Parts: sequence; structure tokens; C-alpha cells
Amino acid sequence: MTAEIRTSDGELLSVRLKKVEKRRRTTAFLLAAPLLFFIIFTYIVPIFQMLGRSIDNVELHNFLSKTHDVIQEWDGSEMPGEDVTSTFYYELKTAVENKYHGKIATRLNYEKGGFTSLIKKTARKLENFDENGNFLDQFIDVHKKWGDIEYWLALKRGTDKYHYRKYLMAFDFQEKFDGSIERIPEKKRINVILWLRTIFVAVGVTFCCFILAFPIAHLLSVLPTRYSNLLMICVLLPFWTSLLVRTSSWMVLLQKQGVVNDTLVSLGVIADESRLELMYNMTGTFIAMTQILLPFMVLPLYSVMKTISPSLMRAATSMGATPFHAFRKIYFPLTYPGISAGSILVFVLAIGYYITPALVGGAKGILISNRIAYHMQQSLDWSLATAMAAVLLIAVLIVYWLYNKIVGIDNMRLG
Repeated sequence: MTAEIRTSDGELLSVRLKKVEKRRRTTAFLLAAPLLFFIIFTYIVPIFQMLGRSIDNVELHNFLSKTHDVIQEWDGSEMPGEDVTSTFYYELKTAVENKYHGKIATRLNYEKGGFTSLIKKTARKLENFDENGNFLDQFIDVHKKWGDIEYWLALKRGTDKYHYRKYLMAFDFQEKFDGSIERIPEKKRINVILWLRTIFVAVGVTFCCFILAFPIAHLLSVLPTRYSNLLMICVLLPFWTSLLVRTSSWMVLLQKQGVVNDTLVSLGVIADESRLELMYNMTGTFIAMTQILLPFMVLPLYSVMKTISPSLMRAATSMGATPFHAFRKIYFPLTYPGISAGSILVFVLAIGYYITPALVGGAKGILISNRIAYHMQQSLDWSLATAMAAVLLIAVLIVYWLYNKIVGIDNMRLG
């Protein structure tokens, strides 16, 4: 029988090793705990709150809970009965007394336009209502819109506790009062256009960054250290400058009376009356975003190219391959990890940009992120904004999943 090995203090060596390993793991967890908690409370929790907000209608449901219970029994084929109108009257009266009828008006206005003014006008006239009279007639006397059955149908639908209608609106669809789904009127269809424009800009900027970054990264990898460091400083310069400053600089350069047009006119390339339109269109958006995001493509490419031995190209050439053939068959395939890493990085950043497109691109440069900001800050339709943000998040996760399936996350090289 093999004798058990013990430490100098008589403890079994296997037990001591387990204690040391446990202590090491505990120390490692405690060191990583601040970062872990930071990610959970500033990233994971807000994401789940955002997803919940996109389907959440609890606040309005709680304000009009009794109305919701009663109105669900109404089939919607004709005007609601006294049970619905009287219940709504008493809950609206309570809302006026507690001064939250404005929130009810705002939330119902998302379901059907005109509810804001309708609720507020009705709230001012509630004190004149006869509680022994016909409530529907009194509502109609206050405003004729109460005689339109669609407002009562919107009230029935708008008091649901949870719903998915904001996701339909994110793609220019709407749910009719009978439960069927249809596209919204053509003059109001803007979200699908913005989604397609966002994808087009993200893909286009990624391609432009790749075309410009590949030769720069190659030059960085073959130049002597002294010159490559100088060029690297030029590449990293955008990181050291405020995004707003860079965007404002492009506005000065690209405007019709800007530096670019003045230079072209002075060189005789274009006539003074034929100055190029480089601002408030896709051209300006592509130029500004490409310059800003270029370092995110250069750095992954450079990190990969730096590890490629120059002897591989010389060996291919010595075996009879032309420089182009050696580049296509040997060098370029070895840069795939850098290309894929840079592409996904630039694409993900470009798909969520909104400051630069809004300032340089104008109305033609508005992307889906600008629409999200509009609903968050101006229309205050946070449910629609979070639904759009959730779709954007899902799109990014799909891109990440495809990248992991095709390339593999282990092959990502960022620097």
C-alpha cells in the first residue's frame, strides 16, 4: 500500500493542494467581481429592462384596470353599453383628481391619434356630468369623437397589460381592431426605409473601410519601426479627437463653400457654379463615417499582417508564382481573421451611429438609430423606441452568431 504524502505540518498533500486551488479560484473571482457586477448592472439589466419596456403597458392597465375588465366583455360590433362608459367615467374622474390623466391621454394617443386632446377636453368637462344620466351621450356632447366606435376600440386594445404591437410598428405594420395585421398607410411608411438605409450604410462603410485599411495595414507591417510608428500615430489620431469635433470638421470641409469645393474650383477641376453637393446626402455620410471608423479596420488587419512571415511570399515567388498569384493564394487568405474581425467591428459600430449621419447626412442621412433617439426624446413613445432598439440588438447578435459559425470567435484578432 502506497504511503500517503503529507506536508511538514502533518496535513495530507492532496488536501493542501485542494485548499490552495480553492483559494486561488476565490481570489480570481474576487478580482473579477467588480467588473462582473459592473457589466450586470450597467449592461445586462438595462437590456432586459429594455426588452420588457417594449411589450409593457402595465402603467395604463393599472390606471384603467376596471375599465379593462369591463370593456373586454364588449364585442365591439356597436357602441359600448353603460357598464363600460360608466366605469371609464369613474376611473377617468379618479385620474383627474390625482392628476395622472395626462399620462392616460399620452399612452392612448399611441393607439389612435387625437386621444390627447380628447382626454384633456373631457377631463375639463367631467364636473358637469350627471351621474344619473346616460354617460355615452354625455361623452359625445363633450366631443363628437366619442361617437366614433374606433376610439372605444382603441381604448379596449390600449388597456392590455402586455402587447407586441410596437414590434409591428417598427416594420411599418399595424394590428387592426379586429386582430388582423396590415401595413400602415404608404405616406407614413418610414421605418422599413430607415432599416434598409441603415444596413446599406453599415455594409457600404464597412466595405470602404476595408478597401482603404488593407493597404494602410500592409504598409504598417512592412515599414521600418520608426516610420510605421509615425504612420500608426496618424491612424490613431481620430481616437484622440472628440467625435463631435471630427464631425464638425467634415461639415466645414464638405459644405458647398467648404475647403474641398474651393480647392477643386481653384484648380479648375469644376466651375464655380457647379460646386459638388457633398453635404446632407449619402456622399457626406459615407466620407465622414469611413474616416471615423477606419482605425477599427486598420488595427485588426495590422495585428494579423504583422504575424505573416515575408518568407512565405518569397518562397511562392521562387516556385514560379507571380506576385499577384502569390498574394491571392498565400498572403490574402492568411489575413482572413483580421478582415473578419475588422468587418464585424466596423459593421456593428456603423449600424448604431446617429450623430455623424444626422449632422453630415441631413434628412437623407437619418438612420434607424436617429429614429430611436426621436422616440426617446421627442415623441416620448419609449415602447416603440425600445422595440426598435431590441430589433437592432437582435440584428447585432445574429451578425455575431454568423461570424462565430463561419469564422469562429477564437480566430478574432483585434490587436
